[in-house]
Amino acid sequence: MSSNADKKHRSLREQDPEVADWLLREDTRQSSTLTLIASENHCSSAVREACSSRITDKYAEGYPSRRYYGGCEVADAIEELARARAMKLFAATDANVQPHSGSTANLAAMVALAGPNGRILGMALKAGGHLTHGHSKSHSGMLFAVHQYGVRAGDGLIDLDEVRSLAKEHQPHVIIAGGSSYPRAIDYAAFAAIAKEVGARLMADIAHPAGLIAAGVMPSPVGVADVVTMTTHKTLRGPRGGMILGTKDTQKQIQSAVFPGAQGGPLMHQIAGKAVAFGEALQPSFRDYQIRVRDNAATLAQHLREHGLDIVTGGTDSHIVLVDLRKSGVTGAAIEERALVAGLSVNKNAVPNDPLPPMVTSGLRLGTPAATTRGMGRAEMLKLGDVILGLVRGEDPERHRKTVAALCEEFRLP
Repeated sequence: MSSNADKKHRSLREQDPEVADWLLREDTRQSSTLTLIASENHCSSAVREACSSRITDKYAEGYPSRRYYGGCEVADAIEELARARAMKLFAATDANVQPHSGSTANLAAMVALAGPNGRILGMALKAGGHLTHGHSKSHSGMLFAVHQYGVRAGDGLIDLDEVRSLAKEHQPHVIIAGGSSYPRAIDYAAFAAIAKEVGARLMADIAHPAGLIAAGVMPSPVGVADVVTMTTHKTLRGPRGGMILGTKDTQKQIQSAVFPGAQGGPLMHQIAGKAVAFGEALQPSFRDYQIRVRDNAATLAQHLREHGLDIVTGGTDSHIVLVDLRKSGVTGAAIEERALVAGLSVNKNAVPNDPLPPMVTSGLRLGTPAATTRGMGRAEMLKLGDVILGLVRGEDPERHRKTVAALCEEFRLP
């Protein structure tokens, strides 16, 4: 028989004070520091509520109306709602909202389009691409025959002539357009033309600029690429997860590649959170937010550049500011550590053809989504730019902590 204690509902604090304390510590950390990491944001309380709902208990293996378990009526409705909102948001003809992450979405899309051992052409990690675009340590590099393109040494922009040359030489099944630290808009039409020229399929990975693209602030690959993959937690400001936008021609291939190909039962609580986030992104205020994200990044990049720091590509079209620290005589790892003391979360990042290892790096990747969510604008970007400049110059991080703390107090978490 169950004890009365088992029957009684107990709060997390009562049930597991150790975990409760760690979560409280994370709340405090996020409240008292500023996030300038390009891949992070702060989702709404409504998204968090959906993600902690009881539907987390439901196993919904399969797809709406075609599940392997009974009792999926609510799961079906939530998933269909998330799909409908995603398709409306991106003007897409199909959406698979089940991928647990952007990496899962990429793997599934490549399996669907290229098949095992298929030929892939993606952007090299050292040039600003992503691990899942064919890096040797990633499953993408292990399961596919991979070749990679880079950026021009002079301006840091994608070298489309190199992309075309490599595509003609290696005849890939899939060409990937997109990156994790590429700050500029991508010419998807040019990539599509190259793909068509060699008989390849085009996969656009918009994990980073998804929110900017959804709001019409950056060009969209939907309708140009055969498949579009993304995460839902960066500029899109939703829960952690992935999504794939396809076409009527690729829908069945993508479905099979996601389930049962890449993963089992979907995380229905995360899909509920995605549905909420997509609903938020369909509101007019979301476009205003994305414009501010882009403008804040441009302001930060210009301020740092005007005061002597090298900015990869000379600026940004997105939320990303990639700083090249080689002339400053300091590593990305060192600035990341100094920033934490000052109350800032930033991340070290490789610059194109970086001579230093990934855990050290010659660069710093900054991003404005989270600070913009807190309500910050141009004036605050200039203040934060001054903090970054001071850290690069070797000033005591404690000297800047008061500035960051004041901004945290004025612009609180949603």
